[in-house]
Amino acid sequence: MLWFGYLKMNESKLFLGKKIGVFCFFLAVLCILTCSGCGKTDENVKAEQNGSSVSDTGFFLDTAVTITLYDWSEEETIQKAFAEIQRLEQLLSVELEDSEAAAISAGAGKQPAAVSEETLEVVKTAQAYAEKSGGKFDITIGPLISLWNIHDGTGYVPKAEEREAAKALVGYEDLTISGNRVFLRRDGMALNLGAIAKGYVSDRVKDLLKREGVEHAVINLGGNVAVIGGKPDGTPFKIGVQDPFGETGEIIGMIELEDVSLISSGNYERYFEQDGVRYHHILDPDSGAPAEAGLSAVTVLTEKGIDGDALSTSVFLLGAEKGLELVKSIEGAEALLVDADGTITMTDGLKEKWTAYE
Repeated sequence: MLWFGYLKMNESKLFLGKKIGVFCFFLAVLCILTCSGCGKTDENVKAEQNGSSVSDTGFFLDTAVTITLYDWSEEETIQKAFAEIQRLEQLLSVELEDSEAAAISAGAGKQPAAVSEETLEVVKTAQAYAEKSGGKFDITIGPLISLWNIHDGTGYVPKAEEREAAKALVGYEDLTISGNRVFLRRDGMALNLGAIAKGYVSDRVKDLLKREGVEHAVINLGGNVAVIGGKPDGTPFKIGVQDPFGETGEIIGMIELEDVSLISSGNYERYFEQDGVRYHHILDPDSGAPAEAGLSAVTVLTEKGIDGDALSTSVFLLGAEKGLELVKSIEGAEALLVDADGTITMTDGLKEKWTAYE
């Protein structure tokens, strides 16, 4: 057990004496709690093909992706999943010049882009969450993302006039869908699917693995965790919650999962500092700057990863009160919010799946 300060429960709220701020799901923690083979080398994977589990890690969607199959011995099944991830990345990544997402941006103000069924589903779902969140979740935020250019440890603090110019190019109302054609009405607009694509990809990977016959699996897309079933012994998977101020693998508690997705968003994921100020990567389309809604992190549990991905970002941007209202409006969704002062608010359905470390 790890000690992170005095933890007190009061109905559905928790307070961690030590300032915890934010948290996320790390592969190292996942390996400790759910398996013995996560993240191994190819040689180790082959040696472990003894009928109990196989695991492998690849790099897609700008993140490490680890897939672990339990009660399974065919490592080639993971390679099929990796091939599917790579295929979807070719459609959804704005970093790839020949992707469908890039084609939508290239046609802004000129002509619509014909897209695949997969890209269309992602865009339609994103537009639905734009409506649900009052415009806080907005995949047309590309101009602001490019302006701030936030990566791990680097970024740019734009001048007020630069922010205003970029903000003027953001607006989900100016994204139209007609059949399989997607159009950004104004020149200079740009799409970014980073807040929803990984969740969608995890859903498609789950579908593929189930078709292959897999009944027990953990899919970890850079902290976006999706599971198939529970562990072969009939118990749930236990996913560790990282202490954001500790070393990787130091956890504050665990959440039990069976056949669901658990996704988090927070100001710890990507950020840079300048003149003593930390700037994180979750940008508010209204202010044109990193969101300041009083939350440090949000974790949501949903049946589908695409919903969890969009919902976690939406809640972070909306803040605790409006964010919880949104969560409660979605059937089956649960959430755990962390305020800037370290207070944790948890929906009742998630509380029963949570085990805190004291």
